[in-house]
Amino acid sequence: MLRKKHFSWMLVILILIAVLSFIKLPYYITKPGEATELGSLIKVEGGYSETGSLSLMTVKVGPANPFTYAWAKMHPYYEIVPDESIKEEGESDEEYMKRQLQMMKSSQENAVIAAYQKAGKKVSYSFNGIYASSVVENMPAKGKIEVGDKIISADGKTYQSAEKLIDYISSKTAGDKVTLKIEREGKEKTATLALKQFPDDPGRAGIGVSLYTDRNVKVKPDIDFEIENIGGPSAGLMMSLEIYNQLTKTDETKGYDIAGTGTIDVDGKVGPIGGIDQKVVAADKAGKDIFFAPNQNGASNSDYQNAVKTAKDIDSDMKIVPVDTMQDAIDYLNKLKAKST
Repeated sequence: MLRKKHFSWMLVILILIAVLSFIKLPYYITKPGEATELGSLIKVEGGYSETGSLSLMTVKVGPANPFTYAWAKMHPYYEIVPDESIKEEGESDEEYMKRQLQMMKSSQENAVIAAYQKAGKKVSYSFNGIYASSVVENMPAKGKIEVGDKIISADGKTYQSAEKLIDYISSKTAGDKVTLKIEREGKEKTATLALKQFPDDPGRAGIGVSLYTDRNVKVKPDIDFEIENIGGPSAGLMMSLEIYNQLTKTDETKGYDIAGTGTIDVDGKVGPIGGIDQKVVAADKAGKDIFFAPNQNGASNSDYQNAVKTAKDIDSDMKIVPVDTMQDAIDYLNKLKAKST
């Protein structure tokens, strides 16, 4: 009888666990991901080999249920973020992933252009325009800009990349206005928007639209990417370094295992990213020697400063290096002595 009662309680608990695991909370859990070596994923035709490695970093993201929520509460470097911080209002999982992959494609193009220019190799590209990939609820762009709109100009100025247009808008503060000329279904229209603070990041102001650059890039020697199911723009810096290293005879890695993160534009400028602490934790776990982090021109709360703090907190031996440009990373590597084996 006692054994039967014990079995009944176990069954109830298992059913409860199964039910709770299917309850979707209005949050996502982010946690340290992995270090992914780029040497096998990016292939420059006739490219030079390397004795070390260059790796992009990922952050793992998943929907929260009561169990993963409680687990995240108990573990450092796990973060609980509201749905709206990950996906736009009404955006499906498929649409979210499509947007992330579009940002990765644009990041790859930026990395190619920056690296080939830096290596003095042949690269050309045709600019087809800047387009809206998503619009944030309760922000100024909502109702004025739609997904698929082409952004022709901002305050009368034209831009050749989404990054440069975003830099221009980001140079303004909350309350400042920007006038955009847009094209929708072959017709041009104008929208004047006042910048607003982002609800989940009060330190930043914007209009609430994600943009990407549409262009055709041609290079010589040819290059092939085999990066799948990794989205977002944050691998730009590391991809540019991998491409540059394959294009040039000198092995910039010098035997070191190097990780890092940061967006890249066509001129080699490095921009900030999300999840810097989680990426430092993942890189340390993977045994990396060096970690490049966006310096943001010495800002007090830069990704670099946060990376240094995280490395200290986890007692990492990794060297954290600040970079504002791709050239900063190259200069640092050029000064290194080859790693002793």
